[in-house]
Amino acid sequence: MNATAVIARFWSLAAPLYDQRCLQRWVYQPAQDEVIAQLRRHGSRQIADIACGTGILTSRIQRELQPDEVYGIDMADGMLAQARKRSDRVRWMSAPAEKLPFTDGFLDAVVTTSAFHFFDQPAALKEFRRVLAPGGLVVATTISPGARAVRTLFTDAGFTIADQRGVRRPMWTPISDLLTVGVKPPQP
Repeated sequence: MNATAVIARFWSLAAPLYDQRCLQRWVYQPAQDEVIAQLRRHGSRQIADIACGTGILTSRIQRELQPDEVYGIDMADGMLAQARKRSDRVRWMSAPAEKLPFTDGFLDAVVTTSAFHFFDQPAALKEFRRVLAPGGLVVATTISPGARAVRTLFTDAGFTIADQRGVRRPMWTPISDLLTVGVKPPQP
């Protein structure tokens, strides 16, 4: 079994525990709040949440921003099964971050929270750039990363960095994660 299959299997088995209220509130919600704010500022209308898990953020995007389309993408069938119970207004799909089921320039925003470290990062960013329209936004939160390394990954993939900073959390929280916002340059 390859590493991707092992990761998908683990998260399929972990899906029922993932929605624990305290885990979501203290670990995942601060980053998700920042992603929602970025999407709102950008006015995104066609959005994909990559490695969406049980669909908490994806459903929030649909409910709070009411874009034209929201896609929840994950490789773990168990996570997608939980997500489908959460919302029937999101299009749930199984796919890896490195091979998305969209045509070139189809989306205007791609987001991923707390999963970027599982991806083949250069390949995923190349794929995000492919599926984004000119001016499209990629918002990623990464756990305990090196800011310079993430910035380099984004710029090497052809993105302009619009924002990069730590996710705002209570001082006592031992989690250190980074928000990076990249923009696909407009066509010349």
